[in-house]
Amino acid sequence: MKQVIVGDLTFDLFISANQIKERTTEMGQKISETYGDKKPVFIGVLNGCFMFMADLIREVDIPCELSFVKLSSYQGTAYGQINELLGVGIDLTGRDVILVEDVIDSGNSLKYTIEALEKLKVKSIAVCALLLKPSCLLHTFDNILAVGFEIEKEFVVGYGLDYDGLGRNLADIYQCAPEQ
Repeated sequence: MKQVIVGDLTFDLFISANQIKERTTEMGQKISETYGDKKPVFIGVLNGCFMFMADLIREVDIPCELSFVKLSSYQGTAYGQINELLGVGIDLTGRDVILVEDVIDSGNSLKYTIEALEKLKVKSIAVCALLLKPSCLLHTFDNILAVGFEIEKEFVVGYGLDYDGLGRNLADIYQCAPEQ
């Protein structure tokens, strides 16, 4: 579909499922090469990462574990206060962690999560994100291992990303259509 309606907004096709698959495969290969002699723990940031993490982990061909955290920082299309809703649930002391994000925009959620993981005395933290919005970043990160796509300030839905809880099930990624 070239255009979808999610809630009260119209979205145009932005990144196809085929483009996502190709890039996810490349990212999985990079992670496998980088962590070939280690057994990393993938920590997915819910809810948005669930589709990306599932596809990414299938492309990683080294021993690994996974868990999730759940943070909330959006209401509609606006940023809100970050709230940790669900913890990791496994001991990460001395472990190499790969934090999996759906989208990094301001970086507030990522900074919060990294600081929380550092308190758990992890060995290392690398970040793997499907989308990165460099022009929106409020923080600097030197531990970004892989990014699927760099985008501008577009508000996007699909492939796990939502607008007020809707649109996560779309196979492609759509950007908010310009107002007509």
